[in-house]
Amino acid sequence: MTKTEDRDEVWADFREAVNMTPAALEKWLKTEDSRDVGWVAEGKTESVGHHSGRRIVEILRSRRADLDADDFAHMKKVVGYVHRHLAQRPDGDISETRWRYSLMNWGHDPKKD
Repeated sequence: MTKTEDRDEVWADFREAVNMTPAALEKWLKTEDSRDVGWVAEGKTESVGHHSGRRIVEILRSRRADLDADDFAHMKKVVGYVHRHLAQRPDGDISETRWRYSLMNWGHDPKKD
């Protein structure tokens, strides 16, 4: 597989996994619920997912041609997280769950599925 083919696949997988618009994700990231979920590394003040969400907004607002190898690596990370987290869906109504909120930090709202 060529570098271009790999990037095409990553781009397609990312666009499928991230189902929130940049504006919707940015609005979500400003909420208290968004900041209250996820793992916060020692010495940090922001969860990994919340930080990822801000980076996802930047990627979505960028021209594809302007994305670099680090951006594509992050996109792969996002796809992996979303797929793993979706496999752990809890029973019942997910509307106001930490599970959903965590996914939304990564750009995926499972209520849109």
